Amino acid sequence: MLAAGVVQRVVSPSATPSRGRTTVAVALAVASASLAGASATRFRRSGTTVQPFEPEQASTLVTTGANALTRNPMYVGMTGLLLAHAAYRGSWRALVPAATFVTFIDRYQVLFEEQALAAKFGAAYDEYCATVPRWLDVRSVAAAQSG
Repeated sequence: MLAAGVVQRVVSPSATPSRGRTTVAVALAVASASLAGASATRFRRSGTTVQPFEPEQASTLVTTGANALTRNPMYVGMTGLLLAHAAYRGSWRALVPAATFVTFIDRYQVLFEEQALAAKFGAAYDEYCATVPRWLDVRSVAAAQSG
């Protein structure tokens, strides 16, 4: 994610931020950091790993809180931070690194994690995948309204 943020700065000129763009960027950044932070906190309180390269070390399947909205709240939060940065910079070109980040995470890291979690938690993980989206969709909205 940090690399994508650096690329955003390189490929997109920064316009003087307007009050509206700043407000949108700050709101999105706060919401995104809160989503990712809430999930990381829940993982730690559950005594399970937040290390993305060691999903087999997971000791608990976390399905509540932010993880009831999306199976990947930390990645959604990181993506939101990149989108907030793009909004603040006021450049469409800044969206390209954010899209590249999402594509890479979705096609490689998330698949790696899902395979490890399916092997570790079996049917419970399959049921979780059937009811909670990988990213965000209408099920996320319904879960937020009922929670």
